[in-house]
Amino acid sequence: MLLWRQILRGLQRLANRRPADRDIADEVESFLEQATAAHLAKGLSLEEARRAAHLEMGNVTVAREQIASYGWENAIETLFSDLRFAVRRLCASPGFSAVSILTLALGIGASTAIFSVMQGVLWKPLPYRHSEQLIVLRHTAPGIKIEDLNMAASLYFTYGEESRTFQDVSMWLSDTVSVTGVGEAEEVPALSVTDRFLPALTIAPALGRSFHATDGNPARERVVMLSDGYWRSRFGGDRAVLGRRILLDGQAHEVVGVLPPSFQFLDRHVSLLRPLRFLRANVGLISFCCQGLARLKPGQSLADANTDVAHMLQLAPQKFPMNAGFSKDTFQAARIAPRVVLLKDAWIGDIGNTLWVLMGTVGIVLLIAGANVVNLLLVRADARRQELAVRAALGASWPRLARELLLENLVLALSGGALGLGLAAAALQLLAASAFTRLPRIQEIAIDPLVLTFTLCISLLVGLLFALILVVKYGRPEVGSALRSEGRSLSLTKERHRARNTLVVVQVALTVVLLVASGLMIRSFQALRRVEPGFSGAQQVESLRISIPEQQVPDPERAIRMEEAILRNIEKIDAVSGVAIANHLPMEGGSNDPVYAETKTEGLPPIRRYKFISPGYFAVTGARLLAGRDLRWTEIYQKSPVAIVSENLARETWGDARAAIGKRIRSTTKDDWREVIGVVADLHDNGVAQKAPGIVYWPLLQQNFEASPVSAVRSIAIVVRSPRAGSEALRQQLQHAVAAVNPLLPLADIKTLETVYNRSLSRTSFTLVLLAIAGGMGLFLGVIGLYGVIAYAVSQRTREIGIRLSLGAPVQSLAGMFVWYGLRLSGIGAACGLAAALGLTRMMQSLLYEVSPADPLTYVVVSASLILVASLASYLPARKVARVDPVAALRS
Repeated sequence: MLLWRQILRGLQRLANRRPADRDIADEVESFLEQATAAHLAKGLSLEEARRAAHLEMGNVTVAREQIASYGWENAIETLFSDLRFAVRRLCASPGFSAVSILTLALGIGASTAIFSVMQGVLWKPLPYRHSEQLIVLRHTAPGIKIEDLNMAASLYFTYGEESRTFQDVSMWLSDTVSVTGVGEAEEVPALSVTDRFLPALTIAPALGRSFHATDGNPARERVVMLSDGYWRSRFGGDRAVLGRRILLDGQAHEVVGVLPPSFQFLDRHVSLLRPLRFLRANVGLISFCCQGLARLKPGQSLADANTDVAHMLQLAPQKFPMNAGFSKDTFQAARIAPRVVLLKDAWIGDIGNTLWVLMGTVGIVLLIAGANVVNLLLVRADARRQELAVRAALGASWPRLARELLLENLVLALSGGALGLGLAAAALQLLAASAFTRLPRIQEIAIDPLVLTFTLCISLLVGLLFALILVVKYGRPEVGSALRSEGRSLSLTKERHRARNTLVVVQVALTVVLLVASGLMIRSFQALRRVEPGFSGAQQVESLRISIPEQQVPDPERAIRMEEAILRNIEKIDAVSGVAIANHLPMEGGSNDPVYAETKTEGLPPIRRYKFISPGYFAVTGARLLAGRDLRWTEIYQKSPVAIVSENLARETWGDARAAIGKRIRSTTKDDWREVIGVVADLHDNGVAQKAPGIVYWPLLQQNFEASPVSAVRSIAIVVRSPRAGSEALRQQLQHAVAAVNPLLPLADIKTLETVYNRSLSRTSFTLVLLAIAGGMGLFLGVIGLYGVIAYAVSQRTREIGIRLSLGAPVQSLAGMFVWYGLRLSGIGAACGLAAALGLTRMMQSLLYEVSPADPLTYVVVSASLILVASLASYLPARKVARVDPVAALRS
């Protein structure tokens, strides 16, 4: 109860100080009266008794302060008093405070922004219960030179039936579907999944039910689940949507459930979920069509899962028949092996290296900013030496002075941290809105409590470090020497000169490291831009996707004729110079399957990329035809057995591009042989930084292809070459051209080919932009630091300059002396920075493309640029020498 009363009393005193002060005054007065009465009783006069009582008490004010200093509330009040004093002192120097806070805000803000990205991308758990148990079922096949093999339906059933480590096994496939009959027709993103997909993610529907195993039976009625966003936007959040039938690709699907608002799968925007439909009895051994997802049983590790998968891979050939057109030993010869990875690792990929490099660079920016502020603090503390000495002489204790310095620097650092937090929040919004940034999990990047804690800790650390430096150097002022220096100039000691010079050298060295890193990324970006992607004039190529459902147009040839009719309509649009079709745009993938060459009869056939095209596709995309000719529409409708291959496929198979003309290839041993009629330049389909894969271009309509009597491509990308590409007017005309042929075909994914190309460079662009910003900030802060040191040196040596001028020294010579001083510091810093960059930039090896971390040109350009900027930063303050009046300087 005593403690409680003390706390309550303290709170009352903090809330209202007047009663407490009155109590203390009454207590002092009572003591004086009692003491006076006691002295009167001893026979003293009233005046003598009062005087004796006051002597007994001492200074009344001191006595009141001593009484008031007891209790926890007084310590808090003292702290707030010192805090107000620190704020007043900073406000008294608005220029110094603004520059220091802004400098710290840049460093802390950059660190906070990158920390937020790392927290959201690398460290935050996935939004699923026990997400550490979620894995991606991948495989390798060294026998056919495939490093990343998807999931086959045969393996899905085998893993589900035989696994000892998996709790749930599922497959998924990303695609788009046409939704008709619900307002305007539209093409929406969808996921096709097996029935254990949602249970594996521990996601329950918000409305209705999840998929059952029987929903995957092709004989059962088709069902669909809606995402929360699509349900609300398209159906107004109507709960009666359950049981309603909607047309997807022309087929009726019953709505059986609605996903919760929190549903998120990787970075995919999903409107619908459909069950993958196939019968186990019809599944062949090798059809690696989908992605695999599984949940480990509690206590199982990745090593256990890999061992389990390796065992089950031996069982699959015994449980499922080989696909038609493939030999029985194909599966064994491919030497398929497990490559199980955590879902989180599969999602974020190798972005961690990039983020750690960026974190290191913003750490360097923070160091440069800190060095700049320390330099300012040292200058300001020099100016306060007299004040500190006087206060020490008047009785201010060392702890009191140290506490004030500590609070002042903490206020400075926390203000910089608060402003930096605002800058980081704005930067993250720009990052999320940026079209070229394709970071995984970017929607999970936010200023969360951990980020706030990081910002607070780094601000406190910076403030404590600054305070420690000042307390060590100025916390115990030498009263005698400081007071004796009054009236003289504040000439610097060698020690203080050395401290500031060291800070400038460190700033320059760190700036050089940042500039070299930025320069290497610029060189990499230039190298990537020089790579011929396999197409040209991408900014003039517009693309859009449509799908012609089989239920709407059952006849394959009629579907192709409808696609050609759309092309003919588009050709009539003004300024359209060409239009063609492909199933996948360049750099947007395609299927991968074996390619048998008639002249290669030994070993397994290599896996190649498949693309299906119409005549004129290469002319529209600007691809170069190296040999032979293009497809013809007559060959399309006659289902002529022809094909076109890429240059590297031709060279690897027949040794020369021209030698491929007339050779024959096929996709399975049961297919017809198809004659190679053309060879086209390589396409960097996996991005310009990756090696161009071997590609086979098949016609849109084929006969006896992969065990299908007649196959037609119904989901197509239409590519249009026009100088108006990207304009809204052209897009509206394209929509009218498609609707004129079939108004039920929605357009989707409208974009230019340049957008696709820029996305392939997004990782490099993102790294380049952030490194360039860090390098620019480092250079700016470094220049400011150098400018400040030279300017301060000139101001402190004004008297010396006046003497030299009066003795006849030329102004240019004196200005050159300060420029040389700045260049000497910059040169030492540049040398140290270049040596550090040689070691540190090796960590960027994985981010560079055809550029060595020790690239001589980058180092030379950075050094020359820095010396040039340092010369300017030294010359500008050195010009003040010309304005020094020798007479006034000598009198000062």
